[in-house]
Amino acid sequence: MMIRAITFVFIAFSLPVFAWSAQDTTTHLEEVTVRAYFVEQPLLRLTASAGVVSRSTLEQQSGHTLLPAFNMVPGVRMEERSPGSYRLSLRGSLLRSPFGVRNVKVYLDEIPLTDAGGNTYLNLLDADGVDRIAVLKGPDGSLFGANSGGVVLIRPVGMSNEAGDRASLRINGGSFGLFQEQLTTELRPSSTYRFGFSQAYQRADGYRQNSSMKRAAFQTVQRWNYTPANELRLIALYSDLRYRTPGGLTEAQYHEDPRLARPATPAIPGALEQQAGIVNKTLVGGIVHEAQISAKLRHVASIFGTHTDFSNPFITNYEIRDEYNIGLRTYIDYADGDPETFSWRFNAGLEWQHGGTDIANYDNHGGMRGDEQAIDALKSQQHFYFVRLSADVRSRLTMEAALSLNDYRYRYQSIFPGNESSFNDRQFDAAWMPRVALSYLITPRLASRLSVSRGYSPPTIAEIRPSDNIINTALRAETGWNYEVGFRWQTSNRRAFVDGSLFYYRMDDAIIRQLRETGAEFFDNAGEVDQRGAELSAVLWAVEPRYQGGLRGLQVGTNLTLSRFRFGDYRVGDDNFTGNKLTGVPASTVVSSILAQFPLGISGYIMHNYTASIPLNDANTVFADAYHLLQAKVSWDTALNRKLRFQVFVGGDNLLNQKYSLGNDINAFGGRFFNAAPTRNFYGGIALRY
Repeated sequence: MMIRAITFVFIAFSLPVFAWSAQDTTTHLEEVTVRAYFVEQPLLRLTASAGVVSRSTLEQQSGHTLLPAFNMVPGVRMEERSPGSYRLSLRGSLLRSPFGVRNVKVYLDEIPLTDAGGNTYLNLLDADGVDRIAVLKGPDGSLFGANSGGVVLIRPVGMSNEAGDRASLRINGGSFGLFQEQLTTELRPSSTYRFGFSQAYQRADGYRQNSSMKRAAFQTVQRWNYTPANELRLIALYSDLRYRTPGGLTEAQYHEDPRLARPATPAIPGALEQQAGIVNKTLVGGIVHEAQISAKLRHVASIFGTHTDFSNPFITNYEIRDEYNIGLRTYIDYADGDPETFSWRFNAGLEWQHGGTDIANYDNHGGMRGDEQAIDALKSQQHFYFVRLSADVRSRLTMEAALSLNDYRYRYQSIFPGNESSFNDRQFDAAWMPRVALSYLITPRLASRLSVSRGYSPPTIAEIRPSDNIINTALRAETGWNYEVGFRWQTSNRRAFVDGSLFYYRMDDAIIRQLRETGAEFFDNAGEVDQRGAELSAVLWAVEPRYQGGLRGLQVGTNLTLSRFRFGDYRVGDDNFTGNKLTGVPASTVVSSILAQFPLGISGYIMHNYTASIPLNDANTVFADAYHLLQAKVSWDTALNRKLRFQVFVGGDNLLNQKYSLGNDINAFGGRFFNAAPTRNFYGGIALRY
């Protein structure tokens, strides 16, 4: 199957190494850079395994979801159980992600989107408010604190330093009731002040019963250079997200009628009857101060906070959460030396977060709140200190050593029915997360790299107090060591780029999702997990961008992810799962695409995703079938005048009309594993750009 998938279409765009579009005024192929460790640097020489999703890559997608763009990075898997309900995995972390993000640290500029309790509401973001995404794969606590999957660094609209004003209005509609409107501006009223603003509204009826969604999102970045060497910026995001959750189906139900919501049983009502869904109103805000104290020394400090009003009518209960989070992050960046001979850089800083969560569960009477079931208050606090030293010898050898000390604790109090008078403490031992890495430029176009790092990821508040309403104080933090080697190669004219890596991550005390008979989830430590993997991506401009001829540019390539993830010593009661495949992780994926540019501003884009079968339970007795997903988009872009451009686009998803489940419920009780993805569907829209 995998050979068929690779030969099905040898086309890819896994790393947007070379950016070009119809409205560019130059055909120069720029080298991709990444701001991974506080400074912009060429991806070729980066010591970490990484992927970059550029603005041009996002514009080639449908625009109503980040999912296809994330899935173009090897080792990354994003799933959608229903519109608005996403999961993001870096190298297997879907194992503990019922929805949302676990094991991964996410930042919006200098502000963590991952809160003190370990939760990340990535589905609050609208794709048009994102300018660029950098993904650092594998545990990296050197500058970012607790994680064992990796780090996602999101640059919002308004952070680009390109000159000139820009604005765009985009309207998009499609199958299953899809409608989306997006407005984005980047303006510079004066030489010292600039800002970006994005507003978006999106709705969809969904493919399945009880799967509609609505989201209104507002985002701004305000930047004030009050002196040439000092900048103060405000970052704010408000999102009102509402979506229904249809629930998992058994295999028989999935094949008989995949559009069904989870039906009722004699003992438990169904998802449609209970109006199961999520309402998430979140405000994220922060102030960042960046000061270039001298030519060698820079200081950055940020303070931030979030507030979330969350409600979740579920099959068995009606949950309401009130969450807040405050924190600060500060560091220094000192650089010295001569790049021609020897240069070095030193970083030191800290990050501190405190969060509170009030959780109340009630009976659910058809989407209406009933009597109290359980009410708890939880407080979480985490902070870490970090130092990093890097050295560069003759712009050829890069050496890095970094270390962070991570501290995590939470407190809990039962309000009902326990009526406890004080909080109980759960303190985790402070954990060191070292990272050592090298990158060597063998030739001016070929670089090798290796790294050793330790992963550490304590349980999140959503795992400590999951939907079964039981606080689990026995959960331990995941830990492990990651060993990695890799290489990157690019041609002198940057028309071709290849990136490969091999890694081995041995995890102890892996946190596993389980479900009770009612469908309520809980989590447990599973013992050892051995994760061996290989990732390869390649991209080639088969026809270099030009302004003559019938074909003005053609980019092809492919990326491949191979995952041999196995449970180590893992036993639950009398069941022995030792040696089984890791739940929820496909053994292989191949993501391929082609971008073609034609005269008159016409462009075409095709993406193919092959995903191998996926084990759905720890016993490996049930698998989701492999699938081929084909997407395409055609755009026509023309100038109305010197400053205003008009675009028309149409596209389609699942063009092969595959029957597949995207976002399976792993270890589901009663065999309710499957969340059917939409059949063949289409979209189209218009855009005005200034």
